[in-house]
Amino acid sequence: MMVDKIWLKNYPEGVPAEIDVNQYQSIVQLLEESFVKFADRNAYVCMDKFMTYGEVDQLSKKVAAWLQSRGLQKGARVAVMMPNVLQYPIALAAILRAGYVVVNVNPLYTPRELEHQLKDSGAEAIFILENFAITLEKVIAHTAIKHVVVASIGELLGGFKGALVNFVVRHVKKMVPAFSLPGSVRFKQVVSQAAQMSFQPVALQLNDVAFLQYTGGTTGVSKGATLSHKNVVANVLQNDAWLKPRMVRDQFSGQLVFVCALPLYHIFALTVCNLVGTRLGGLNILITNPKDIPLFVKELKKYKVNIFPAVNTLYNAILNNPDFAKTDFSGYMVCTGGGMAVQKAVADRWLATTGCTIAEGYGLSETSPVATANYADAKEFSGTIGVPIPSTEIAILDDDGQAVPLGQAGEIAIRGPQVMLGYWQRPDETAKAFTPDGFFKSGDVGVMDERGFVKIVDRKKDMILVSGFNVYPSEIEEVVMSLPGVMECACIGVPDEHSGEAVKLFIVPKDPKLTKEDVLNFCKEEFTAYKKPKHIEFRTELPKSPVGKILRRMLRDEKP
Repeated sequence: MMVDKIWLKNYPEGVPAEIDVNQYQSIVQLLEESFVKFADRNAYVCMDKFMTYGEVDQLSKKVAAWLQSRGLQKGARVAVMMPNVLQYPIALAAILRAGYVVVNVNPLYTPRELEHQLKDSGAEAIFILENFAITLEKVIAHTAIKHVVVASIGELLGGFKGALVNFVVRHVKKMVPAFSLPGSVRFKQVVSQAAQMSFQPVALQLNDVAFLQYTGGTTGVSKGATLSHKNVVANVLQNDAWLKPRMVRDQFSGQLVFVCALPLYHIFALTVCNLVGTRLGGLNILITNPKDIPLFVKELKKYKVNIFPAVNTLYNAILNNPDFAKTDFSGYMVCTGGGMAVQKAVADRWLATTGCTIAEGYGLSETSPVATANYADAKEFSGTIGVPIPSTEIAILDDDGQAVPLGQAGEIAIRGPQVMLGYWQRPDETAKAFTPDGFFKSGDVGVMDERGFVKIVDRKKDMILVSGFNVYPSEIEEVVMSLPGVMECACIGVPDEHSGEAVKLFIVPKDPKLTKEDVLNFCKEEFTAYKKPKHIEFRTELPKSPVGKILRRMLRDEKP
């Protein structure tokens, strides 16, 4: 399919139409270039503890050597189940440098969710924060995991402070349930054991797999978006090219400071904060618990922030903290919104408070993630997801896979070097996701205007978007149906002022004694927080098609 790239006529000055993904052989080459170039610069700060690029280089090399000493073969999958702590970027770089594949895991997963992801990916090793080790203990016997590295929040903070943080986390806040993982090794032990080991550099190609980013499946099963080194390198270079005009306009020559409050296991923060930050020699402020807004705002006050990627819910929560308005906003250059729609009311308040426009972008785990973005030097909130970034084509397709005329709604399809190789070991799902000429079908319905700006108007799939996280009704329904007392159920997304959408569950009970409380308690055990139903409604029947299929759309279309 030939696509008329009308957006190129309106590109900001200095942004190329194409990027050259072949300037690096792998993500590792990109990382190592920055480790050397910016060795003395601070790369990360977490709870006031700074870590330089040189230190990340040395520590990740040691951890990589330790991993290699375990006998894992090139391409082995290694899971990382941690929030934003200093061990995260070290483990990430180590896994890639050792020639393995990173499997990012949400630390708040329930045992059921974790077991599926570890089994599906075939992960043989895992880095996990001790706070979540109990979850792994419950399922490890059913997985291929042979090597477990346990980290603690305080261990890299140093001396008295590190010991104090661990004491408070473990004994005062009681955030570390007792666990038993025989044979597991502490992160600090790995570093000390590796002092005697030598790291063997691995020859990597752009088409080697780098990440498995799990994303909800329409069939109710979470699937791994298989991202190659090329996919991720491309998106880093695309984002870098997109930022340039803003840096030129501001004549910026210092070190960029990024707010990394979004979790690194999510593709948005992984690429836009961590990897773009590394490429540009920036400082990433790692926020371990962004839900603690007062503490988060206190952290923001310590630094002159330049780049602030967030989702609508986070922007909104920060704005509602009275102390935020007293922050120094003079450094704010680019505030990017992604993961979910940015509401105009939030964008307007953000601009009025900080003087920085939220430039909304769009992408998916399958696109590493950024596919479209508003201009980095935009003066006002556009209400669109912007235009395709360099080397990216967007087509708007009808149900037959044909391009529709400008201004007409259709499915947003994406082609570019950042688009995944496919779904991990799911050729059938991969085939369904692509057009014959290589466009990835997003499942979102959009309209493109005559300047190439795209606006999302609907969602083709039944997916629910809660604070930027995908929730698939079929997964919720499948699990809830296993609860005795449930005869039928259906799940939809309903508008929510805090999270954009929330999960609503309709149940036809089999047992008259079944209560909403029973269902909520069951869901608490089975689902991580963002998947849990916020609303439950009991019904005597659910709308169905002539063949008996439950019609979620009719439930969505009901007047409240």
